[in-house]
Amino acid sequence: MAGETDIRELKVDLGERSYPILIGSGLLKRAGSLFLERGFPVKSPILLVTDRSVEHLYAGDVEQSLRDSGYNVTRAVVASGEKSKSLAVFEEVVTAALEAGLDRRSTIIALGGGVVGDLAGFAAASYMRGVRFVQMPTTILAHDSSVGGKVAVNHRLAKNIIGAFHQPEFVLYDLDTLRSLPPREVRSGLAEVVKHGLIWDEAFVKWCDENAGRLLALEPDALGYALYEGCRVKSIVVSRDERENDLRAILNLGHTIGHALEAVAGYNELLHGEAISIGMVGAARLAAKFGYGEALAAETERLLRKFGLPVRIPSGYDTGAIMEAMQHDKKFKEGRMVFIVPKRIGEVEIRNDVPAEWVRGIVEQLKEEAGFS
Repeated sequence: MAGETDIRELKVDLGERSYPILIGSGLLKRAGSLFLERGFPVKSPILLVTDRSVEHLYAGDVEQSLRDSGYNVTRAVVASGEKSKSLAVFEEVVTAALEAGLDRRSTIIALGGGVVGDLAGFAAASYMRGVRFVQMPTTILAHDSSVGGKVAVNHRLAKNIIGAFHQPEFVLYDLDTLRSLPPREVRSGLAEVVKHGLIWDEAFVKWCDENAGRLLALEPDALGYALYEGCRVKSIVVSRDERENDLRAILNLGHTIGHALEAVAGYNELLHGEAISIGMVGAARLAAKFGYGEALAAETERLLRKFGLPVRIPSGYDTGAIMEAMQHDKKFKEGRMVFIVPKRIGEVEIRNDVPAEWVRGIVEQLKEEAGFS
């Protein structure tokens, strides 16, 4: 395992559109030199998109580094939280790009969590039919969303329903930014770390189980290793199936129920990782119905509880609304419910034959048990 001062590097292999993921400390202050090394044109303006929570912490460092290297940078700041992933805020970002004079060779930088990454990425995919894009994630959760090129905004009826595939030029993951995260955000982000193990790597799941305390405490070496492994799994999957024709769908473990819960909650009650945690418990219960045994659900639940994550649906959420939200989800095809179902720890399958009544029953179970968990 690398030391905390080392830079870990991964490659997302997409032929001519391949790009690196750099993970380490102090990387934001090296942004300018990294842009020059990769041939970003100095004469074309850059738009730095961030949110109000991140702006005062890290935007100045990134801008100073870029300006020291000769770049012209304009800042666009949006409100923190999922509600900024909207068409209205998207239009504000495009307006900022126009006012800053961005041209076809310009770059849009996403500095922040998954919301900023998705929003800025969709702006980059759309502006002049596509300009360069760099991800600078500042949350644990964004180790997932910053890799793979899926960018989007939400509709009030469905999450991520308006979007595109637009790969970044590179991902710059500065571990120092994670020290400012509140505990709830840390736990939420670790849900996606655990998810990558659950879909692909049993040994990594065991490591996460054994090192949960170190990860929750943000120990640099443990965190760097976990994020490297999570990004490694995603880079493998994306390299094999960029546009989610088949394999990439496995990355959606827990997301069918999870996205529905987020929509029903109005995108302001449950954090993304919290919703996905509940969704992974639901998926594991579905596994039992397909004959994979009830022990899998119990083990999944135990592991998620160890990370302080919720494993029940709040009893006040309306079952009918949850089911309706799932039908708006992109994973609902030809009238059938599509779920990623675990077969065992470290292996999942894509099922497009899930009876809606099974899902409704599990939703009701998770609500009924909320008062006893």
